[in-house]
Amino acid sequence: MRIAVCDDDPREQEQIEKALQGWDPTRNTEKFLDGKSLLVAAKRTPHFDVAFLDIYMPGENGIDVAKALQEISPNTGIAFVTTSTEHAVDAFSMHALHYLVKPVTTEGVVEVFRRLTELRSNRRDTIVFTVGSERYMVFMDQICLLENDNHAVNVSLSDGRRLKVWMSFSELEQRLDGSFLRINRGIIVNMDQIAQMGTDICTLQDGSRLPIAVRHSAAIRATYDNYVFDRLSRRKGF
Repeated sequence: MRIAVCDDDPREQEQIEKALQGWDPTRNTEKFLDGKSLLVAAKRTPHFDVAFLDIYMPGENGIDVAKALQEISPNTGIAFVTTSTEHAVDAFSMHALHYLVKPVTTEGVVEVFRRLTELRSNRRDTIVFTVGSERYMVFMDQICLLENDNHAVNVSLSDGRRLKVWMSFSELEQRLDGSFLRINRGIIVNMDQIAQMGTDICTLQDGSRLPIAVRHSAAIRATYDNYVFDRLSRRKGF
């Protein structure tokens, strides 16, 4: 398990580690005095399981560091550490595991890992994309659209980002789960992102209009209808 502690005060780092070892003496941390060095280390795999982030650091805001960290590794649990509750609303809007007021205690650390365990039991599926020299881990349900682009695939995400992934279209298709549907040669959509499925045009929730392969239109529509029916049935407990 990789555990990060990011705080500009070494004494506070030691306090967090002391609290952590009060829960499990075998656990060690990777310590960082600033967000930049934390984010560099976060790109290495395996990714951090949890990161304790100070909100107030010189020239940095822990909330912004956490947002960048979640882009690198969405499954890293975030526990904010601070001297006040001023940014508690911002922290929890990011689905942080906990908001710990200094000094950090073993009881607080225990609660962080209890929530991490609970989160992992309901973990969303992820996929790792290589873009140039960078690696991005994203939630599968964030993917809206995949479009073939010669020897690469353009991936559109629900947060507006577009990633150009250098991988064959067929190879990437094999890594997707059952919520994705190929509607035309070189076009795959996330069925949860479809606003309307016509006979020749598929419209996504962001307004994108995509052509459906005419020869396979009936089969594509049937696959989508069955997916929607199964999803509704699970929700209603049929």
